[in-house]
Amino acid sequence: MARGTKEKKKNALLSGLREIGTTFKEGDIKTRLSYFIFGLGPILRGQILIGVTLLLCEVLFIVYMAAFGWGYLSKITTLGTTLTHKVGRKTVYGDNSFLILLFGVLSVFAVMALIAIWYLNVKENRKEELLLKEGKTLPTNKAVFMSLFDENFHKTLLAIPVTGIFVFTVLPIAFMILVAFTNYDKNHQSPSNLFTWVGLDNFKNILSFGTQGMGSTFVRVLAWTLVWAFLATFVDYFLGLGVAMLINKKGIKFKKLWRTILVLTIAVPQFVSLLYIMRLFAPDGLINGYLIKWGLIKSYIPFWADPMLARITILVVNIWIGIPYMMLITTGILMNIPEDLYESARIDGASGWQMFRRITLPYMMFVTGPYLLTQFTGNLNNFNVIYLLTQGRPQSMSLKGNAGNTDLLVTWLYKMTVNETNYKMAAVIGIMVFIVTAVVMLSVYNRLPSVRDEEGFQ
Repeated sequence: MARGTKEKKKNALLSGLREIGTTFKEGDIKTRLSYFIFGLGPILRGQILIGVTLLLCEVLFIVYMAAFGWGYLSKITTLGTTLTHKVGRKTVYGDNSFLILLFGVLSVFAVMALIAIWYLNVKENRKEELLLKEGKTLPTNKAVFMSLFDENFHKTLLAIPVTGIFVFTVLPIAFMILVAFTNYDKNHQSPSNLFTWVGLDNFKNILSFGTQGMGSTFVRVLAWTLVWAFLATFVDYFLGLGVAMLINKKGIKFKKLWRTILVLTIAVPQFVSLLYIMRLFAPDGLINGYLIKWGLIKSYIPFWADPMLARITILVVNIWIGIPYMMLITTGILMNIPEDLYESARIDGASGWQMFRRITLPYMMFVTGPYLLTQFTGNLNNFNVIYLLTQGRPQSMSLKGNAGNTDLLVTWLYKMTVNETNYKMAAVIGIMVFIVTAVVMLSVYNRLPSVRDEEGFQ
């Protein structure tokens, strides 16, 4: 399959190159000039709207590169060499590594966009020439404009979202990935101190188990992240399913009341709830205070100071947060399981456990499998619960990079960025988070019942 995909991509590339050569060879002077002056052919053929748009893209690119784009792009290999310094009382500003990297990346994307627009320009000229050779007339400018709100409305509608995704998602991700290959930290802050490329040194550091490496810390944080994600997902799932089954059971009274009580926990903002719970389990909080007052304990229980107890407390709190969501989701699915299946099972003498294992659970896993995968990957990056409860504490001298015993990779990344301004290692951790998430998603997705047997429950 991979080989077939590569062959298709290769054939598509060769087909595109042949089209470019054929268009130039068989095209008229208008088309050939358009290879250098975008949109000139359409303009000369009366397609003013298309031609001006293509020409405007080329002009904007030239202005951007001439104004400052090329200046930054030309320095991207070194990220700057001239330091800011003083000449007498005057400050002479030098290079800024941050801006060089940022606008250098933007300039690379601009070049790629120009190549794509140039190819569209070539295809537009080819299309117009073929229409004219066939004796057909080209659409009017009004018709081209109105098509943006008719057959090409999807392009108009997607223009702003695609631009937003590029500016606020693609560009920051590319920038973050490149930062991982630099020495950008608190000791290399532009413009006073430049940062530069260091290759794979940061990745060697995060995977090194020596005295200077952070490998042991990374492995411990990663292990807790995976354990947390697994337990937070599946414990909540099965307990929420159990609560939903209990409420839906025949003979249970006040079903609406129980559902309402659980839903009320969702209505309270999670930010408020978690901060309140954090204070509730503090050494001077209500729980320790009343336990001491009632004589059940002599000294406070270190809910947040003991590493193992802190992790258990977080998992318990997450159960309280997660059960209402799972109860609501599973309730609707349970109501859609055909009652005939249960009746047939009872006639055959099946016990309640057997009906759950053979009917309820397979049906639930089939329907909620993709949600469970999404929930698992979400818990891998569950910043709120961990940071608002413990801020990653308790700290440990055996952990490096300001990591705590309850830190997930995502909270460790945050602390690296905000507390230590260690952007290079934060970028490396961000890449590691992506790799872990991608591996989990790709390895589990194709094993989901709803993917392997799509028509199994239809």
